[in-house]
Amino acid sequence: QVKLVESGGRSVPAGDSLILSCAASGYTFNRYNMAWYRQAPGHPGKVREGIAIVSAGGAATAYADSIQDRFIITRDNEKNMVYLQIFSRRPEDTAMYYCARVGADWWSLHPSTDTVWGQGTEVTVSS
Repeated sequence: QVKLVESGGRSVPAGDSLILSCAASGYTFNRYNMAWYRQAPGHPGKVREGIAIVSAGGAATAYADSIQDRFIITRDNEKNMVYLQIFSRRPEDTAMYYCARVGADWWSLHPSTDTVWGQGTEVTVSS
């Protein structure tokens, strides 16, 4: 059974950095691309915004234009972990952040029909 568990979300002041973690289990981790998405509060029906994606081997990454080079996605295939580091936190970064396993051949920040989601970790950034 595929399982993704995020952690690291909390209430923080603006500025500095924050690292979110995602522990994956139940499948061959290094065969799939992984991504992070976020959903702002107060918009439960809004589509989750794709933020970053990393290739199965970790060599390739891509980011949404909206995050303006403030985020870095990495993965550790020995530990079955994916990370999202947020630099220069801003109030507009307040959201639920989701880790996702996308298709092995899927390279897009739009979720695929077979995307598997974690339960999310909440980040609140105060000004």
